[in-house]
Amino acid sequence: MFVAAGFSLLLFQACVWGGKDQDYLALQQSAQENIGATGEYQTDDFDPTKFLTTWNFNDLPEEERAKYYKETSLPDGTMLREYNFFIQDKEIEVAPGIFYPAWTYNGQVPGPTVRATDGDTIKIKLTNGGTKPHTAHFHGFHSADMDGSAFDQLILPGDSFDYEFKAEPFGVHLYHCHSYPVSQHISRGLYGAYIVDPREDSRPKADKELMMVLNGFDVNFDGANEIYAVNTKAFTYNDNPIQVKAGELVRVYLINILEFDLIKSYHLHDNFIDEY
Repeated sequence: MFVAAGFSLLLFQACVWGGKDQDYLALQQSAQENIGATGEYQTDDFDPTKFLTTWNFNDLPEEERAKYYKETSLPDGTMLREYNFFIQDKEIEVAPGIFYPAWTYNGQVPGPTVRATDGDTIKIKLTNGGTKPHTAHFHGFHSADMDGSAFDQLILPGDSFDYEFKAEPFGVHLYHCHSYPVSQHISRGLYGAYIVDPREDSRPKADKELMMVLNGFDVNFDGANEIYAVNTKAFTYNDNPIQVKAGELVRVYLINILEFDLIKSYHLHDNFIDEY
C-alpha cells in the first residue's frame, strides 16, 4: 500500500540477511528517492494545503461563508462568533485510492477550525445528520451544560443543539465528539482545532500561520492504525510541499488527535550543511 512502510521492512531484511556485500548507502538513497504513497489521489473535495491556513471558513466566498459563519462586534469590544456545524457520514480518501467510512463535521476531517480571541463569545449550532448520537466537546473553559460529555447531552440523529461559551483560556485547543465509546467517535473523524488568541498579544507577529492535525486511520478496523497523516491525506505534503520564504517567521499550531497508538511526533528539517 505504501512505499514508506515497505522500504522500512526491506531495509531491515537487508541488514539482517543481506550479507557483507550489501550496499546500504544505495538502499538508503533508494528509500529516500521513493518515499511516499503509491498512486494518485482520486478526489479533491478536501485540500490539506488549504486547510493549513483556513479558520472560521475564511476559504469561502463571502456569500457562501455567511451560511456557516457570522461575527458581530459587541459593546465590550469582544466579538460574537456564530457557526453552523453539521455532522455527516461520509467516505473520505485517506491515501491514494483508499477510502475510509468517516463521521465528519461539515463533511471534512479534521472539522473546520474555530478561531477566536480570549473573551469572545462562541455560539455553535450543531445539527446531527449522521446515523449515531453525537456531540461537540470543546476543550477550554465552559459550563457543564455546554460540555457535550454527559449521556443526556447526546444529540440524536436529526436533532440540533446550540453550544454557547466564552473563548478561554488562550492557547491551542481541540474539539471532538464525546459520544460513547469516545475513542471510536474520535477515530472515525469527529475532531477539529480550536485556537484562542490572547487579547493582549505580545507574541511576535508571524508571517505565516499553519494549522496541522496529526491523525491516523484504522482502515481495517482491527484496533490499530494502518495510515498516518498530517491533515488526513497521507504524504500529501511530500507531493505538495508547504511553501515558506527564507527569513519568514512561521508559527505552527500542532495537535495530535491520534487514537489507538497515541505517540506521534513532528519532525522538521530546517538546516542545511554544505560539504566541500
